[in-house]
Amino acid sequence: MVEARDPVLISFPFAAGVALAQFCPFPLFHYSLALTALLLLLMLGGRLSGRLWYALLFAALGALCGELRGDAPPAFSGGLAGRALAHTDALIRSIPFAHGSTNELLRALLTGQRDGLARETVDAFRAAGASHILALSGLHLGIIYLIIGKLLTPMGNGRVSAPVRSGLIIAACTFYTLMTGASPSTVRALLFISLNEILRHFPGRKKSPIAIWCCALLIQLAACPWVISSLGFQLSYLAMLGIFLLFPKLDAWFPSEGRRKGPVKWMWSSMALSISCQIFTAPLVWLHFRTFPKHFLLTNLIALPLTSFLMFGAVACLALSAFGICPAWLVWTVDALAGALQYCLSIIADLA
Repeated sequence: MVEARDPVLISFPFAAGVALAQFCPFPLFHYSLALTALLLLLMLGGRLSGRLWYALLFAALGALCGELRGDAPPAFSGGLAGRALAHTDALIRSIPFAHGSTNELLRALLTGQRDGLARETVDAFRAAGASHILALSGLHLGIIYLIIGKLLTPMGNGRVSAPVRSGLIIAACTFYTLMTGASPSTVRALLFISLNEILRHFPGRKKSPIAIWCCALLIQLAACPWVISSLGFQLSYLAMLGIFLLFPKLDAWFPSEGRRKGPVKWMWSSMALSISCQIFTAPLVWLHFRTFPKHFLLTNLIALPLTSFLMFGAVACLALSAFGICPAWLVWTVDALAGALQYCLSIIADLA
């Protein structure tokens, strides 16, 4: 049988099969069903073995799964998560920032609600190559994950407390994902977080980023085959593939002697991260938009740290405002960070 340690053999053919079913102009259900049944019978009878046949089997299963697809599920808007979204949105609107644009920017960053953003703000982010910051994605859930992890740190890493802590982290991230609409890129990040937290409790098993990438891809496509046609899904997985494959090599070019940490190393790592993502996503971006963000290095060096600080501050501001004890200096700080982010990106946009 196929070795469990080789998820690439399963996930890539499966994804290819799903893509074939999604984009093929004629139905493949009967062909994929017949091929799947035939291969299973031959393998169970010991007639076939080897990686090629397993790859073909999972490609057929992917095509079959793609043919069984339904329509995309409607946006999640009811229940506890829906009420939480409405409450969070109202709370963001109620914070007395000096600039009204800050409230709308935080709504976009924390809840995915972009309807209140000014047209010039959206255009500035797009021209600067920072549209991914406004679109709720894995970047935002990753920051929420860090915040939740820090808040639960006092639970410790004991034999009992560690699994409970991981369970709470996964539950909180899942709730946030549902609350904000479960976009394909956010679901991808949720799968990465869940797999990482689960594997944390198997210290004898080596964690491979590529294996996690493949497992997340397989799970997401098996659950929702239609998602393969989503541009956000494609860009999200391509960007993470660049981070896993290319980033370590670029980051290792930094001289090992002398300064291993500090602002120079941070800047090098940030540029390596941005280049890795852009190299893997640029062909798809060009195919769809016939454009390329010329100043992506400058944009990411400035925008990503500001966005991280802004979201950390905004979450603290929201939590304290919910209890009516948010200090004025924190409101001013969040407002200043939001203004700095918008101002810097407007300057970069003017260079484009």
